[in-house]
This record gives sequence, C-alpha cells and structure tokens, in this order.
Amino acid sequence: MNYMSRWFTVFLLAIGLLAGCSDTTETDEQATENNNEETTVEIEVSKDEGEETLSAEEYTVEEGTTLMEIMKDNYEIEEEGGFINSIDGIQPEDGEQKAWIYTINGEDAMVGANEYEVEDGDSINFDFQAWE
Repeated sequence: MNYMSRWFTVFLLAIGLLAGCSDTTETDEQATENNNEETTVEIEVSKDEGEETLSAEEYTVEEGTTLMEIMKDNYEIEEEGGFINSIDGIQPEDGEQKAWIYTINGEDAMVGANEYEVEDGDSINFDFQAWE
C-alpha cells in the first residue's frame, strides 16, 4: 500500500469512529430524556364549595413533583407547615372560619400539599370554604 492509500484508510476509519461516537451520545441523551417522565394534572381553584371558579388549568410536570411545588410555581401562595393559607391573596379574615380545603380526584386530601406527589391524571380542587 502506498502512502496515499494508507492515509485515506486511516481517514475513513477516523470518520467511522467519530460517527459511531456521535450516535452513542445521541442515544445517551435520548435515554436521559426518557427517564424524566412527565405527569399531567388538572388544578381547579374555587370558592364556596365550587360556586365560583377562580381558575382551572392543566399542568405538565416531572414525575415526583409535589402539589406544593406546582402551586408555588403558578400561584401566589402563603403556606405554613405544608398547608396553604392563601392563594393569590385570598385568605380568611381575622376570626373568619374559612380555609383552603383541597381534594384529589374527588376525595379529601389526607396530607399537606407539600407531601403529596401528584400522579398522572389527577384532578385536584382547592376550594376556599367555611369550616365548622
């Protein structure tokens, strides 16, 4: 083999190696993207046991996201101990027996919003209502 044909062979091998490396990189990136599963939830904010709807939105978030994270990212929230006291400035006045109560798929929530990791397809309602 003469010098030019050896150089050409080395050049082709180098191109093949580079092409192989870029395919592996793309595969790694695709695998990383596939590990970040997304979850879609609907959140409705209302008053007086649903008599007045303030907002109703659908959110797509990463799997493992807490309800509190979604609320803080999309609403003006005041909270204490994982429980929401105010959404977009709506809160009980002094002595008023009202609070933000939330349900998940029509069932009363059993934990604070900071502990609940949303699940795909959840329908969540925050309602500002009287309690006794």
